[in-house]
Amino acid sequence: MSKQYFGTDGIRGKVGVDPITPDFMLKLGWAVGKVFSKGTIPARVLIGKDTRISGYMFESVLEAGLSAAGTEVLLLGPMPTPAIAYLTRTFRADVGIVISASHNPHDDNGIKFFCRQGKKLSDSVELEIESMLAQPLKTVGSELLGKARRVDDAGGRYIEFCKSTFGRGLDLRGLKIVLDCANGATYHVAPGVFRELGASVSTLAIHPDGLNINLNCGSTQPEALQAEVLKQKADLGIAFDGDGDRVIMVDSQGNRIDGDQLLYVLADHRYRKASLCGGVVGTLMSNLGLERGIAAMGAEFVRARVGDRYVMEQLESRGWLLGGESSGHLICLDRTSTGDGVVAALQVLQAIVESEKSLDELVLGMQMCPQKLINVRLAHRVMLEEQPDVLRAVKNAEASLAGKGRILLRLSGTEPVLRVMVEGEEVSQVEQLAMTLADDVRRLLAS
Repeated sequence: MSKQYFGTDGIRGKVGVDPITPDFMLKLGWAVGKVFSKGTIPARVLIGKDTRISGYMFESVLEAGLSAAGTEVLLLGPMPTPAIAYLTRTFRADVGIVISASHNPHDDNGIKFFCRQGKKLSDSVELEIESMLAQPLKTVGSELLGKARRVDDAGGRYIEFCKSTFGRGLDLRGLKIVLDCANGATYHVAPGVFRELGASVSTLAIHPDGLNINLNCGSTQPEALQAEVLKQKADLGIAFDGDGDRVIMVDSQGNRIDGDQLLYVLADHRYRKASLCGGVVGTLMSNLGLERGIAAMGAEFVRARVGDRYVMEQLESRGWLLGGESSGHLICLDRTSTGDGVVAALQVLQAIVESEKSLDELVLGMQMCPQKLINVRLAHRVMLEEQPDVLRAVKNAEASLAGKGRILLRLSGTEPVLRVMVEGEEVSQVEQLAMTLADDVRRLLAS
């Protein structure tokens, strides 16, 4: 069965447009409560959110729907997505709910779920929830209604967990770090993590107002962070996205260090410590330089479909521990159960401390291939295999690379966008080819 609402990372869309509406969220809360309750034993559900203004509205209606199903609800308030994964495990909850649209602007929102083990829900469970959504909402008797309470120490619990993933006996004294929290869910926890480990920390984008999440800041727009690192002569900068499951960095020279480069640093560090445990999982979008860098270590590199759930599937099927995406969604299964921007940043900092090298030096072992990504916004969803003219344009573009590069067209799983990626060995050729192909695709799909 195909899913009607769930995409690659939960349910996401424009606020006020079906299904991101209060009435749907009310029904969704009820459906989740019914699916996860076991007979007469009510489910225990955690709810966290990022800082976008619509989170208050959706938190309220989810709570109401869950209560109508007889579910116990624990409200965490603004917390990073990976914190909900961690707290779902530690509270022995049946499911964790995150109200977030990740790196998207404030007028988008969505729902992500974690199971009891702190991992994304399986396809079968998502289908079960969708099946329950088709049933009429029936409220349990008033004596069985679920109760809700707030967890006041959620932030402190998560800070201590993050610190526990950093090397025992190590600290960050002597490092000057600039943090960009994207006016998002990490604004009140990430600075504490790095300061308590001894770093000298200055901050950007830690004043969310409900509308400024990811606005000219964070991992998707790190220009302000790059400038601040140079201004302060800092050792490095760290930028999270709105819900804190992604991270990119900036070196002391102001260069953006993306998820592929950070994944290389983590793999290289673990390889040198004989703790890599198998190979590394990237995605179809991972830079060819990462693949070559991993191969140079003598380790295996595998590409998964784009999306952290597919990276996780490959890791679990192979028994490996390290994987990630160019966007900065990095998974360290030897530290936590899901992609976590703060934890991944700490792993990179541990590599810096233990190797006594700068971030600038650690990325030198990987030579990035020129890569250009252009997003083509679509008026409606399309099936690429049903677009022969587009496929012909891609084939013609590939011919010009003469086997020394890659072209990938990929439909976003969370927004109406077609991503056009070209990778090769010469910057000018890659950029020109990407722009030409994107123009061709835009024209062909508009006709």
